[in-house]
Amino acid sequence: MNPSQPNTPDHPGRRYSPAMTDGLERMPHRAMLRAIGFQDEDFRKPLIGLASAGAELSPCNIHHDSLAVIAKDELARQGLKPMKFNTFVVTDGQAMGHEGMKASLVSRDGIADVIELVVRGHALDGIFGIGGCDKTIPGTVMPMARLNRPSIFCYGGSMKAGHFHGRTIDIVSAFEAVGAYSAGRMKEEERYGIECSACPVAGACGGMYTANTLASAMEALGMSLPGSSSIPAVDPGQQEHMKNSARALAHLIQQNILPRDIMTRKAFENAIRTVMALGGSTNAVLHLIALAREAEVDLSIHDFNSFHDTTPMLTDMKPAGRYLMEDLHAAGGVPMVMKMLLDAGLLHGDCLTVTGKTMAENLAHVEVRLEGQQVVKSLSNPEKQTGPIAILFGSLAPEGSVLKTCGLVQTEHRGPARVYDGESRAQEAILAGDVKEGDVVVIRYEGPKGGPGMREMLSPTAAIAGRGLAGKVALITDGRFSGGSHGLIVGHVTPEAQVGGPLAAVRDGDTISISLQEKRIDLEITEQEIRTRLQDWQPRDHGYKRGALAKFAALCRSASEGAVTS
Repeated sequence: MNPSQPNTPDHPGRRYSPAMTDGLERMPHRAMLRAIGFQDEDFRKPLIGLASAGAELSPCNIHHDSLAVIAKDELARQGLKPMKFNTFVVTDGQAMGHEGMKASLVSRDGIADVIELVVRGHALDGIFGIGGCDKTIPGTVMPMARLNRPSIFCYGGSMKAGHFHGRTIDIVSAFEAVGAYSAGRMKEEERYGIECSACPVAGACGGMYTANTLASAMEALGMSLPGSSSIPAVDPGQQEHMKNSARALAHLIQQNILPRDIMTRKAFENAIRTVMALGGSTNAVLHLIALAREAEVDLSIHDFNSFHDTTPMLTDMKPAGRYLMEDLHAAGGVPMVMKMLLDAGLLHGDCLTVTGKTMAENLAHVEVRLEGQQVVKSLSNPEKQTGPIAILFGSLAPEGSVLKTCGLVQTEHRGPARVYDGESRAQEAILAGDVKEGDVVVIRYEGPKGGPGMREMLSPTAAIAGRGLAGKVALITDGRFSGGSHGLIVGHVTPEAQVGGPLAAVRDGDTISISLQEKRIDLEITEQEIRTRLQDWQPRDHGYKRGALAKFAALCRSASEGAVTS
């Protein structure tokens, strides 16, 4: 032992940090660590990377650094040495509808890489991650699977509802107001009132949109504490959530329970099942496939339809329903929904979780209370008999596409294509009234490579809803959808247009058919005609020659493979 270090035993969790701290040759390293406050005894503690997505850029993340302070204090009390660092955020609600949205999906892999580099670079023994918006959640958990060091994920919580003229509103209300105002269906006083009232406090968007979907999925996967995904951002319960998570991580480190011990194939099936029961976002398909690749679990887009077909949707949550995450929390949270699924034989109860216990053990004493609340329905009388996400194949999407089904009345559609190369052109046409009932809006060259970045189409779908056309037109794209989008919408069409997929061959007036029952999406021309149209086709120049977007376009895989860059 180096004489400069105290004669105390190593903590068993010091499995990586000795490479940076121990021995005579690491004297300079210790000198630098002393400059940031290390004392002699700290060199014998496991070093924990406290990765916070805190940023003064968005309501989703504005409070994360204050949560990190609580977590840091408790980690220290548990005999660990936390070292906080910040990741970063591109918030979808603010990036939506302009070039900034191209950076959103790219940020997921960037966050994962940042955490990996910090943890590897500083020989950290574990990860305590705090995330709160759509990409900081998968971006924080992906490196946990990649590095396989003891880890826990903490969700910063969702925003409480806004109120305007006696009705509950949220961020999607603002997006849909754009279409309603442009169509002359809303006056300026109402538009301005919604703008000022939709987002009253810190937290992620409040419905069962992508952030809350993924937070619920991480809880169901076993990487977050039971009940943590539904705690509102400004709820005092967040403080206990951070403390309890710190204690849980200390146990994981002591016992050397690793993320891949938790993130098994069965655990991913639990996550998918829970997402279906909650009415979750289509982005769950993309991110769960990406996370499974990091954990080296065999999961593909072909696995999702069996869960759609066999999982009743149990909640009446926005965007298609009435309630927000704070309402689900009051009703019993994600544990109550999971308990119902477990009792029905629809979950794997033997999966290990970050509590050190199995999922069944975590849920053993959860009470199911269906009387006196309308947020969660019974399995015998669900909100919908099947899940909210289906995978469609066909001549237009031979490698798959993702249909959002919650809130749909009409699940079959056949109509003429209205083709737009890029989101902005489609948005202009919708707001100008060029899209008519019965049309199929086609937005292409918005895939992972073609965008680049696979933008979300909340602005066009919200404009359609705002103009009173939701359910009356279909919209398909090789881009993505916000969890706040609803209507007859099909995204993640693969192969994307930028690589010469059939979507690139579609012309105005072509008939496109969509069928949930048959799980098909077809361009009603012959395969020979598709090949003929693509003979002289060339990829579109997306204009990015260098930087993060150019690198992502060059390296990313198909959306059906999670659009990962690894």
